[in-house]
Amino acid sequence: MLNTISPYQENVHDKLVDIWYRAVCLTHTFLEEKDIEFYHQMLQNGALKEVEIWVDFNENKEPTGFIGLDRSKIEMLFVDTNYHGKGIGSRLIRHAEKIKGSPLQVDVNEQNDRACGFYKKFGFVQTGRSELDSSGQPFPLLHLEYKAPAQ
Repeated sequence: MLNTISPYQENVHDKLVDIWYRAVCLTHTFLEEKDIEFYHQMLQNGALKEVEIWVDFNENKEPTGFIGLDRSKIEMLFVDTNYHGKGIGSRLIRHAEKIKGSPLQVDVNEQNDRACGFYKKFGFVQTGRSELDSSGQPFPLLHLEYKAPAQ
């Protein structure tokens, strides 16, 4: 499988929003439909343009996942549900580390067991916790940090 990682391109915007939507519906089981719709509108209406987006493309040049960065903080990481468990999330984090350096930070919903497990398996450690998410909603966040092992 020959995947490539490229900067955000406007022509894949709707595909990235679809990847986000399907991944959130699968993994964010603690959200109600109205909550998903709230965040969906944010993403649809420009949230992808507020961060530095890198997209993983498969050999058919179809997006399979994406990571959104604000300096060294991962603001979003979503992988197409058809590609979960295939190393795309890890590849996107390694790309972020390559271009941003270490440490990397991420806030993850405490109730999202899959994401918490993914980041901890990758080597992120908890540095804090907030009761509210960045939109002021009552979805607790775990603040995590990853420091690359010394070479």
